[in-house]
Amino acid sequence: MTQKRNRAIINPRSTGEFVLRKKLSLLILGLLVTSSITLAQNDLGFWACPQGFEGQQLHVYNWTTYIAEDTISNFEELCGVSLVYDTYGGDDEMLEYLRAGNDLYDIVVPSDTTVYALIAENLLQPLNFNNIPNFENVSADLKDPLYDPDNVYTVPYQWGTVGIGYNRTIVGRDITSWIDLFTYAGNVAWLDHDRAMLGVALLLLGYDPNTNNAGQVAEARQYLVANSANVRDVAEDDGQDQLRAGTVDMAVEYNGDIFQVMSECECADYAYAIPQEGALLWVDNLAIPFGAPNKALAEVFIDYILDPQTGADISNYTAYASPNQASIDSGLINEEYLNNSAIYPDAEAMQNLFSAVSNEELATIYGGEWEIIKSSVGS
Repeated sequence: MTQKRNRAIINPRSTGEFVLRKKLSLLILGLLVTSSITLAQNDLGFWACPQGFEGQQLHVYNWTTYIAEDTISNFEELCGVSLVYDTYGGDDEMLEYLRAGNDLYDIVVPSDTTVYALIAENLLQPLNFNNIPNFENVSADLKDPLYDPDNVYTVPYQWGTVGIGYNRTIVGRDITSWIDLFTYAGNVAWLDHDRAMLGVALLLLGYDPNTNNAGQVAEARQYLVANSANVRDVAEDDGQDQLRAGTVDMAVEYNGDIFQVMSECECADYAYAIPQEGALLWVDNLAIPFGAPNKALAEVFIDYILDPQTGADISNYTAYASPNQASIDSGLINEEYLNNSAIYPDAEAMQNLFSAVSNEELATIYGGEWEIIKSSVGS
């Protein structure tokens, strides 16, 4: 993910407009440690925090609208800590912040195509999995990824696809192909994501979506520009908002963003499609930056996120796919989501998905061509 959005600063122990602040002062926790914390654990009925972290603070830097309503407040109550939760609109914003030498955050959530740069530039710390026993809950096919062999620096947080969200009522039919998007007579939005969009064009041209052939990537750029007459905007991860507002009828977007629109609407107007030619499969990850002030508590937080109930709560709220096999096997995932191949792709759909492999060479090639596209496309 390379799109950017204005950064929203979230007050401590909140997640903006969608998370209620449940604050217990450290004084009360100190006086009622045996009653309040024990009661919280009993009431919540799942993950237990290791001892010794009461009164500490954790700083998390994550994407917007990307956590369940009670994830933060539950962690605070279970561990007797406070959590400062800030958000960013894209990997570039987070990467720029860390490259500047800032060391405020204990947790960041990079996408798979950005992990390579964080590792290469020594911006992440290796994880101590003795402190993360719930790593065993991660699905086997999401362990040991190409971008982080042996999960030295990262664990998966959420995963999903980049496809087409659309207003079925206005479009008047189901969308099954990228050609449906490129030839549509109304307004559409593309996602500001070089690898997703150029990868699709490369697929349609019969090329590898991870090619390092600069000529082929240039050809993909030419294809996109030639098929951009209906593009109203190259959206910085707000295509779903434009779809909801009716300024576009179709938007290339992350599947969870579209499913959140569908859920909020409680109507049959909106739909999401993974086009038959293929689409990008992405994985976002939890990682600890170099210089994080509280690595020990950060690893406790990662273990908490990988708890089956916590993981299910997040995925059921965001409508993204969970990497937590224990959540799935325990029946904690919303059955409607689990049975929806647009969220949890079936074997046939998985065959047509591609993951973006990245390195400095590829980032330069694709990033350069994408900048040319953005200067030529949209209103």
